[in-house]
Formats: sequence, structure tokens, C-alpha cells
Amino acid sequence: MTTTDPDAELSRARSLVAGAGRVVALTGAGISTDSGIPDFRGPQGLWTRDPAAEKMSNLHAYQGSREVRERTWQARLVHPGWHAEPNAAHRALVRLEESGKLTQIVTQNIDRLHQKAGSSPERVLELHGTMFESVCLSCDDHRDMRSALERVRAGETDPPCLVCGGILKSATISFGQKLDRELLTAARLAVEASDLLLVAGSSLSVQPAAGLVSVASRTGADVVICNGSETPYDSLAAAVVRGPLGETLPALTP
Repeated sequence: MTTTDPDAELSRARSLVAGAGRVVALTGAGISTDSGIPDFRGPQGLWTRDPAAEKMSNLHAYQGSREVRERTWQARLVHPGWHAEPNAAHRALVRLEESGKLTQIVTQNIDRLHQKAGSSPERVLELHGTMFESVCLSCDDHRDMRSALERVRAGETDPPCLVCGGILKSATISFGQKLDRELLTAARLAVEASDLLLVAGSSLSVQPAAGLVSVASRTGADVVICNGSETPYDSLAAAVVRGPLGETLPALTP
């Protein structure tokens, strides 16, 4: 049961983190908004401002419409993730790792800002993939995304796979696409072995990542949720902290 006093919630969350020995962080789009990467469902979210943009994250729409693919390639060219820099929230998790407490970051983000901030790459599980690689939907050929984008800049509006001619997309998980089973299993095992799950910037509205909160609760780990708005899992949390993550996460970490 949480209180409604923001200062009391922050104090309780800080105490829980200080007393934890094995922390897993579950991060979502909200941790990267201060780096200039908009979230999807927030008041200024990408899909809030442009509902049609959601089609670009739907696998069936992407496969079935050349127009959607062409629009998506143009969006990839100007994605803010190419130039974004980590913010105070990312750096707070680096300090938590350096303190010996943080064992794993399970992220729904595709921007690799955790690694750029200094988090150990082997500790970061990218559940939803990465924008920095392309993948062929037919032969599974993976390449550096920059080579595909160079082809778009050169005039190819929907560049096909260079190996088999199939449809290329970013190596990210779209709606209608299954997550990597090994990654999901690794995330679940990390949460099961933790004594605190720190949720940072996730609306906890997308499964199966959101279900990791239930895993933590069932195995006896404390849950601390730091997010700008309510989530469906707030009732399972030992503390719920509202506010900008660039302020709240540094206040929780060493």
C-alpha cells in the first residue's frame, strides 16, 4: 500500500533502493524523453500527436503497404535517437551499477542510451531490439542500419534486402511481432533473482514486459515505480514516485 504524500513516497523509495542488494531496472520511453526522444502515449507522444504514425510500428501494416514502409524509412532518417545524448536518469542507473547493486537493465527502448551513458552492454537486455541495425523479414540478414539509410538518401524509397530481395525493417519489435524468447527468459530470470525491481519511465501497458512486475511481486521482490503517470501495476508497488525521471532517479541512487 502506498501513500499519497510525494515526499514520503520518495523517501520510502530511496530507503528501499538503499537496502536492496540485487536491483533490476525495467526502463521505458519515459527515461529518454529528457534526451529529446518523445514517448508514444504521453500528452506529447508520437502517437498522440499523429495517430497514423502507429501504423509504422505495426508489422502487418508495414509488410502489407509499400506506402507505410516508405514513410517509415523517411522517419528513420530523422529519428532523434541518432543524435540523442544520455540524461541524468541514464547516468543514475550507471551509478547504481557502479555501487554493485544493479544486476540488469531490462529496457523497452531501442535508442541504446543506457550503453552510451556507460552501462555495461552485457547488463542491458534490449527487449524491443535496436534502431541501429536493419533486419530482413525473409532471410533474417542483419546489418548496420546506417548502410540502409545511405541507400534511402541515395534515392531508394523502400530498399530491399541485398541478400534475398526481401523486406527490410529496423531490428526492433513491432506490434504483431514476437519478442526474442531467450531475451525474455533472461529478463524473467534476472527479475526472479532480484530483491527490488525499479521501474523507470514505463507506462507498463505493453506485454510481456509489463508482466515482469507481477513476476517480481510473486517472488517477493519490492517494486518501485517511477513514472510520470499512473500505471496498471501501481497497486503492486511498495513505492510510487511521480515526477521527471531526470530528477527522481538521481534522488534514489547513490
